Amino acid sequence: MPLSLTNKNVIFVAGLGGIGLDTTKELLKRDLKNLVILDRINNPAVITELQKINPKVTVTFIPYDVTVPITETKKLLKTIFDKLKTVDILINGAGILDDHKIEATIAVNYTGLVNTTTAILDFWDIRKGGPGGIICNIGSVTGFNAIYQVPVYSGTKAAVVNFTSSLAKLAPITGVTAYTVNPGITRTTLVHKFNSWLDVEPKVAEKLLEHPTQTTQECATNFVKAIELNKNGGLWFLDKGTLEDIEWKKYWDSGI
Repeated sequence: MPLSLTNKNVIFVAGLGGIGLDTTKELLKRDLKNLVILDRINNPAVITELQKINPKVTVTFIPYDVTVPITETKKLLKTIFDKLKTVDILINGAGILDDHKIEATIAVNYTGLVNTTTAILDFWDIRKGGPGGIICNIGSVTGFNAIYQVPVYSGTKAAVVNFTSSLAKLAPITGVTAYTVNPGITRTTLVHKFNSWLDVEPKVAEKLLEHPTQTTQECATNFVKAIELNKNGGLWFLDKGTLEDIEWKKYWDSGI
């Protein structure tokens, strides 16, 4: 069901990165009520500039590392819920691309996303008297079309896609809907220089950028459109200025 973002309270994890920052700017044009940015980046000047984009929206920055224990995340979310009373949308956007850093890649790209999602269910789960909510997870085209030279990164993004798909199917139980936005190759600092697994391709960044790319602004525009379309279970592919919902074939049913 289409969603109006007017007067909504949104938490954006990693909302100050390349795609994240431009998406934040697009969100602010929608007359949100509150935008809470959780990020390791602490840039007061950027927060001030963001607030100027739309003075109607209260922009709050809170330092956050997605690799902290889930108990710490729950404490942080409690302070946010205590202040705002309600939160409508959680956007999970933290990510790194460096297949030399195997544990960190898994911790940031997947474990941190799962923990943040699990933590907010304490406040949203209808079985606990919560109101439900919306999860938007940032995946990647590699989640369903791996860059084989970076199998660790690609593997974490595939995990995000499958985790989110499961969340969407659990919506009747939890009251929490979910979808992924999956950018194609986007010109960010993330892809300008990174390491392949076991150095199988030393020039992986250069080779990747030989393919057609999109700007962060093109990606951000469609990112917010996907949020407004609000399709539970959506697998959105954002590439070269286009927005497409990828339909995966269902090969079998667990029967559970």
